[in-house]
Amino acid sequence: MKWNKLYHYPPSTRSTTDGLRTYSIGKEKLPSVTTILQATQSEEKKASLAKWKARVGATQAESIRNTAASRGTNMHLHLEKHLLGKGHLDLTPEGKTAKTMADVIIEKGLCDLSEIWGSETTLHYPGLFAGQADAVGTYDYEDSIIDYKQSNRPKQRSYIEDYCLQLAAYALAHNHVYRTEITQGVILMCTPDLYFQKFIIKGREFIRYQHEFLARVDQYYKLKG
Repeated sequence: MKWNKLYHYPPSTRSTTDGLRTYSIGKEKLPSVTTILQATQSEEKKASLAKWKARVGATQAESIRNTAASRGTNMHLHLEKHLLGKGHLDLTPEGKTAKTMADVIIEKGLCDLSEIWGSETTLHYPGLFAGQADAVGTYDYEDSIIDYKQSNRPKQRSYIEDYCLQLAAYALAHNHVYRTEITQGVILMCTPDLYFQKFIIKGREFIRYQHEFLARVDQYYKLKG
């Protein structure tokens, strides 16, 4: 893979207040893509999450979420440093697990990333939303948004709808600001026991997710008044 810095991605400041993440870019303070998706969850998904929380208990549910989030952050750091050619060493138990997961994604997923435009790149759609893409570049000969995910267990395709919407949102922002035509999203996922999955969303399906995300943006701003 090679770096090709085709675009200037703006600096940003990220902050979280009452669980709502925002990005300050220039003079704008924009809600994050994940904030919009969380605020516009379907009643069915809310009920499913509530049922899971009741089954495992509030304390255990919080512990599971925190562990997964921390492990995912660590894994992302390993992958970011890898793309930058710097390497990262964390000898804690969590760090070792995250590194082995990252190594699986590098070996089985990033092998098809031939050109990198940006890593941990802030993207925004002026006036509407912002977020941070794990990687942007050419994947399997297609201009793509790439996202890394850790998962406690393998995922069925129907369980990653929000991930697909997230990628679609980043593509919308990149296409609008930089006049690109990205129509592919790639999810590279690994579990702690090193089970790897790759999901590619492209073409009409990807465009459908873009339309759906814009509908969620509209819903979000209506909820905000």
